[in-house]
Amino acid sequence: MSTPTPTAIEDGLRNDYIRKQLVQAVFAADFSADVIDQPFDEETGALSAIPAAYVPVGYTSDDGLTFTSDLSMSDVTSSQSVEPTRSDVESDVLTAQYVPQETNQATVALFEGLPLSGEGALPEVGKPWSWKRSAVPKNPYRRLLFIGLDYNDSGEEIYVIKFFPRARLTERDDEQWARSTETQRPVTFTAYRDPAFKTPCANWVDGPGWRVFAPAEPPEPPSGDE
Repeated sequence: MSTPTPTAIEDGLRNDYIRKQLVQAVFAADFSADVIDQPFDEETGALSAIPAAYVPVGYTSDDGLTFTSDLSMSDVTSSQSVEPTRSDVESDVLTAQYVPQETNQATVALFEGLPLSGEGALPEVGKPWSWKRSAVPKNPYRRLLFIGLDYNDSGEEIYVIKFFPRARLTERDDEQWARSTETQRPVTFTAYRDPAFKTPCANWVDGPGWRVFAPAEPPEPPSGDE
């Protein structure tokens, strides 16, 4: 009886599949803006132009972007079992947290609940800004686009994208003024299901560098007469 050849556990290891988001970007738009349903060129995988209604948040702290999924389960327990005999998802809430470092229209508007465009929006950087905190605070829904950029071994782009079509500010940390650090406006946004887009979060992974990993198409059989 021959000894079977052992499986090489290294066969399933691919260090070129290890991804980082070397550059991250956040874009925000008012809820009236169009949703983003196809951020890539379908033929090439190149990133499409960001719509003008989506304004950049700019630099964020080196903690980057943190996406937290708060999963809560509802369990049924039984006398005859030491583990739950049934378990169901009770809630699954997705949030995005980041710390802006720039003082620009987007960071201030998102922190203060101001519109990003139209009446009440802040003008361009360099023009006078003025706003007042309302006795009845407004907390409008937003559309948020998060983009992460990495490269494959050949230097081609790989993008990871999350899109919150209906996001709302649910937590903001202290705005601190100090000599030792930049002025930050840390925020946490919660993703809610958009009634038209039918999801709280859309995800994509694509780019020229990603498509390199696709297996080669099998050659077409030669055509000939029967």
